[in-house]
Amino acid sequence: MIPPRDELSRKELLLAMSGVAWALIVAAFDSTIVSTSMPEVAQALDGKALYAWVGTAYFLASAITILIFGRLGDLYGRKPMMLTSLAIVGIGSVLAGLSQNMLQLIAFRVLQGLGGGMMVATTFTAPADLFPDPRKRVRWMVITSASYAFASGIGPMLGGLVTEALGWRAAFFITPGAAVISFYLTWKYFPRIRPNHASGKRLDWLGAFLLTLTVGAPLAGLELLTAEGTQHLRAWALGLITSGLVAGMLLVPVERRVEMPIFPLRILDSRESILLNLAGLLTGGIMYILIFYLPLLLQDVFGYSPTHAGLLMTPLVAAMPMGSMINAQLVPRQNKPERLLIFGSILLGLGCLLTMTFNATSPTWWVLTVLTTTGIGLGFLLPNFTLFMQMISAQQDVGAASALVQTMRALGSALGTAIVGMLIARMSISLGLQMGLIFCVCLCVIVGWISTQIKMKNVERS
Repeated sequence: MIPPRDELSRKELLLAMSGVAWALIVAAFDSTIVSTSMPEVAQALDGKALYAWVGTAYFLASAITILIFGRLGDLYGRKPMMLTSLAIVGIGSVLAGLSQNMLQLIAFRVLQGLGGGMMVATTFTAPADLFPDPRKRVRWMVITSASYAFASGIGPMLGGLVTEALGWRAAFFITPGAAVISFYLTWKYFPRIRPNHASGKRLDWLGAFLLTLTVGAPLAGLELLTAEGTQHLRAWALGLITSGLVAGMLLVPVERRVEMPIFPLRILDSRESILLNLAGLLTGGIMYILIFYLPLLLQDVFGYSPTHAGLLMTPLVAAMPMGSMINAQLVPRQNKPERLLIFGSILLGLGCLLTMTFNATSPTWWVLTVLTTTGIGLGFLLPNFTLFMQMISAQQDVGAASALVQTMRALGSALGTAIVGMLIARMSISLGLQMGLIFCVCLCVIVGWISTQIKMKNVERS
């Protein structure tokens, strides 16, 4: 029998969190490790026209699954979800590495995205199961934030090194190795915490179907509208967008009526929850525009090798733990913790603005400094979106609330990569990315303004 959360020793908590941390390493590798390989992949598979679809398909699949599996974790426990997601991601990555053309690669990236969404939904919420007190949780969340950021940081560099040494296919075989380690640690040490409130109640299948359409159909339609060479599919695109809007309108009355909704609408009752998720949407777009397209600029425009581009990209996400650690120390001491969001948005906006100065002769120290500033800014934003949503939500809804933040981030990622992909396709890599960076700066300003409107309850000093 699993002991209650408050009876677990510090060693047991650390071992349980090690499984969570490794799962987040897998999730980070899954989404970033191929970023520096993609220019070579697109060339090898003759798929430059489908370049943006590789990223968009992954984020679209993630966005569809995060909310559903976040709620299922609330209802049936998070451990089974984590183990299943690790298996899906590992298998999907192996299949992606064996792809013979871009369409196969996109299909297998969709499979990876489904597993990645399930993984993100459960692992970012898992600390709330182990640490009900948010003041304790924010300190332990440094482990998860640092693991995810560190893996995201070395992912592009590792992908570049492996691609140069062994070819692009080998980059896809790194994630399965990490998944095996995470599977063992999670199976062995993470407690099976079984919620009591779901026993005997039917799963909301209709709500899950409508939620999938609401999230996924408009994004797929938008990609069809903006992608190059898809003008003949415009009617299909408009149909998908319309079906998503109709599904969203139907979802609300269905979720109000069922006993155990897949998407409890009460998590959006407060003004703060709406603002936090809107800020998370915009931040997700900024983050993945930078992660997904800066390697393309460094390699195809500036002529850097995959390894060199990966090294230059490392500070963007490797600096996130620095921001997260500082943030974790400051949150318990803040009477108005939302001020940390404002600070993070300022740093992120400054970094995006200075990124526009990069050219083929930019000093290495300048690129590293700018991307470090950007990463620290993200470190002040991303953990707080999740933590604040958990703080204002009931314990029985904490998985759904956390998953909503991650879903909005994934939606922002899909929208951001689709929009910048459209700009690049219609202009050029250099000009399209320059427009994309201007877009990012504008989004940072909006995130900063939203942060000034968020009013969190006072956090007691520890």
